[in-house]
Amino acid sequence: MSLFKDKILLITGGTGLFGNAVLNRFLETDIKEIRVFSRDELKQDNMRHEYQQAKYPDVFYKLKFYIGDVRDISSIKNAMYGVDYVYHAAALKQVPSCEFFPIEAVKTNVLGTENVLTAAIECGVKRVVCLSTDKAAYPVNAVGTSKVMMEKVIVAKSRTVDPEKTSIMCTRYGNVLASRGSVVPLFINQIKEGNPLTLTEPSMTRFVMTLEEAVVLVLFAFENGESGDIFVQKAPACTIEILAKAVKELFRADNEIKVIGIRHGERMYETLLTDEECANAIDLGNFYQVPADKRDLNYDKYFVERIEKNRLTQFNSNNTKLMNIEEVKNKLLEVKLVQEELSDWENK
Repeated sequence: MSLFKDKILLITGGTGLFGNAVLNRFLETDIKEIRVFSRDELKQDNMRHEYQQAKYPDVFYKLKFYIGDVRDISSIKNAMYGVDYVYHAAALKQVPSCEFFPIEAVKTNVLGTENVLTAAIECGVKRVVCLSTDKAAYPVNAVGTSKVMMEKVIVAKSRTVDPEKTSIMCTRYGNVLASRGSVVPLFINQIKEGNPLTLTEPSMTRFVMTLEEAVVLVLFAFENGESGDIFVQKAPACTIEILAKAVKELFRADNEIKVIGIRHGERMYETLLTDEECANAIDLGNFYQVPADKRDLNYDKYFVERIEKNRLTQFNSNNTKLMNIEEVKNKLLEVKLVQEELSDWENK
């Protein structure tokens, strides 16, 4: 953790699962301070008590809380002074709610990101890593559309600032198992209540990764990225039906599975690396790196100049490794929420 020694890290949306994972990973290291920035005072208060009394009482002094909203640049600047690094995780993420309130997604995901990056540049932050989603690749819903615009803002900002002063990277990843509002907690609650497990479409595929793997991706981007880069992790996937059956088997449940149809804004599979990005993407083994297109608006020179590139293959949840039930069960058992729920279920 030498890169973080005596440094100050700010996490926007820091009361979420990602913020908690970062705190668990860094708070006991030689980092100087971690600032949690969010608009929910109740979540901040709960986190404050949890970390002060139960988790890390000896190093709690490193943790600072800031109430604010990424939509309000002045509140971000108040939290940004003296910060070395930023993880920008604040976002609206739920597909149905953003379909009904798309302008709210724009305000947080697009304009909020612009505010965070503007404040970071003005305050001399050295490195910023922003969190995006597979829904940004070939977007069909408001979440994806707002997130791809967020990525465009990130790349555009990276062109306007000296990377020696502020370097800006982006990560794009798929569904994090058991994240708030996702399908695994829903399945578990349906099992506990004796209700059918509701599937939108059994053959729908989704990338699968743990929260710890998401943190690893962000750290990899932080340590290896050039300003304007987008990083993608090579994650496996599974069908929603396989995921439901895996949860049922773990809990030894016999609830029926009920198909309810695709919700507003959903699609059958997700893409992490588009065909167009494949022209420039670099295969790094466990990750793809998509460098920013640093050409300017003077395209005349490209009429007489051609650059040959090697093309990779689009990476989506249909052509990646599809996991079977046993593999999904093993992945689920890595997730803290599943471990806790399973323990409670078995001790009933």
